[in-house]
Amino acid sequence: MENKPQENFPLYVYHHGKNYKTYEFMGAHKVKRGGTEGYIFRVWAPHAVSVSVVGDFNGWNDEADRMEKLIDDETFELFIPGLKEYDVYKYSITTRDGRKLLKADPYAFHAETPPATASKLYDLDGYEWQDGEYFKALKEKNIYRSPMNIYEVNLLSWKIHDDGNYYSYRDLAVELVQYVKEMGYTHVEFMPVCEHPFDGSWGYQVTGYYAVTSRLGTPKDFMALVDAFHQAGIGVILDWVPAHFPKDAHGLYEFDGQPLYECPQWDRMEHKAWGTRRFDYGRKEILSFLISGAVFFFDKYHVDGLRVDAVASMLYLDYDRREGEWVPNKYGENKNLEAIAFLQELNKVVFREFPHALMIAEESTAWPGVTQPTDKGGLGFNFKWNMGWMNDVLSYVSLNPYFRMNNHNKMTFAMMYAFSENYVLPISHDEVVHGKCSLINKMPGTTEEKFAGVRAFLGYMMSHPGKKLNFMGYEFGQFKEWNYAEGLEFFLKVYPLHQKLSDYVRDLNRFYKEHSEFFEIEDSWDGFEWLAPDDRDTNTIAYKRRNRAGKEIIVLACFSGVNIDRYLLGIEKGKYKIIFDSDDVRYGGDGQLKKKTYSTVKKPSHGKEVSIQLNMPRLTCIYLEKVGDAVQKKVAVKAKAQTSDKPSAEGAPEKKA
Repeated sequence: MENKPQENFPLYVYHHGKNYKTYEFMGAHKVKRGGTEGYIFRVWAPHAVSVSVVGDFNGWNDEADRMEKLIDDETFELFIPGLKEYDVYKYSITTRDGRKLLKADPYAFHAETPPATASKLYDLDGYEWQDGEYFKALKEKNIYRSPMNIYEVNLLSWKIHDDGNYYSYRDLAVELVQYVKEMGYTHVEFMPVCEHPFDGSWGYQVTGYYAVTSRLGTPKDFMALVDAFHQAGIGVILDWVPAHFPKDAHGLYEFDGQPLYECPQWDRMEHKAWGTRRFDYGRKEILSFLISGAVFFFDKYHVDGLRVDAVASMLYLDYDRREGEWVPNKYGENKNLEAIAFLQELNKVVFREFPHALMIAEESTAWPGVTQPTDKGGLGFNFKWNMGWMNDVLSYVSLNPYFRMNNHNKMTFAMMYAFSENYVLPISHDEVVHGKCSLINKMPGTTEEKFAGVRAFLGYMMSHPGKKLNFMGYEFGQFKEWNYAEGLEFFLKVYPLHQKLSDYVRDLNRFYKEHSEFFEIEDSWDGFEWLAPDDRDTNTIAYKRRNRAGKEIIVLACFSGVNIDRYLLGIEKGKYKIIFDSDDVRYGGDGQLKKKTYSTVKKPSHGKEVSIQLNMPRLTCIYLEKVGDAVQKKVAVKAKAQTSDKPSAEGAPEKKA
């Protein structure tokens, strides 16, 4: 075959795991050859005897359009003239044992709507983005010192039309964007949008890593959705799944007749519990495929970040395996060295190309250095979900208040490690399904007590160090668990308690964004001070949050089932005013705190000589500030606590020494 230098180089770097825009070469692309327009197809299938392009255009005849091998003897190519956008196609692969497989294109930009499984020709070029001002402003922002309050959404079930049809990307670009902006969130996170055959997988079993699901429209429709969020000043994060893929016949599963994208080693091939295949992180072509897949969404869809799913399942060789079901690495350890190297390279590449990206790890163990730069030995993410905090606090608030005193540490323990990583505090979709109950239904007690419990919890969460994430539906108190096949029950807002909770969440979100005390220092004790960490008998905690100018907000949260009369909070001498109250009648509370300003009295408490005394309502969180002292004493922010929004040379933006 003719040696074509323009094709040899992308193949060369692809096979060395360094082609980070493989989507510009592999797959199907509109080109002109000899004055004739058509599409050129390229697919990697090293074990195949032959490969053909089949579709409606040739009657699905695998003899009509046979592909030729390129110089690497592993990649097949064919130019077909006269094809047009939206034509459907697959690859017909003849395996070494004589089988014929029909496979979707791993690099397809568009696909048929499930249950159909073919790929579709699509040209991504031509969308006119309007988010230039958004990215200009983003470059001036230090994300570590900025608010991040994420609304997690399943696009297929946020709302559903009366006739049962999905809201399209274009519908969502109007209604969802307006709603998220009105409610005061800073970011939105979409559960996986890549093409997947089964709705019940929630998008986590991907067959099209470069194709946004066609259930809701075209790729350019999805671009319009992202663009609309950006024009509203809201960042967009995608849930991304590089840990595993399903065994659907048209997908990556044994793509050319034997393991190719999956690891061939017996103990690393399958995720038993999920019934899926694990990627082969030791194979260079898979590194090019996956890292390109991440770069693709930043490049072509202008997304702000990726939340990387199931990182722990990638890091550990013994994940979900018993003794004898896994083979240690060359050092005799349970670490997956190839997966570690992949994650480090992934983050290095993304931050090199997109310095202001968000790379967020869903990592559920105590693996050290998840958000440390790779040149410091870390994985190179810039944020990590705090799953320990999530499990502790949800366990606590689910208890009858009578038993909370014996579990008080669950509300305070996270501060033992709060500054070891850059954390996101997640109350995600996983916590409101499979019998775990919706957030409001986790709360014990009467209906009124449930609502009060949610308000108090959210007040505590919003003031706790760490960025925030909550799953859709919590904001108006949906009692039903989330069901992927149904829209949210927005009709509940006709009932006062639900509407008032929605008002509370909106105002709390806005309060958070407007008060840098809650987000400006989240990597050291300079931004946090305990006032009452050990009032277990009253189920009460109190602390200060502080910004870089030294301004403070006092947080007092009572999770008791009874009112606490004459509660003494030890604090510095002065006068303090309540500036936010979860028990306010506007939000469905009882409005018990009629008095809004409190002067300290000479009664020692919590190691202080003076205190404020108030009758603290049950299940209430309040914020206070010192009156007449707009900026309290200047905080000497330690050099180690300073953060930069510029990436290091080797991965995640680091904390500069």
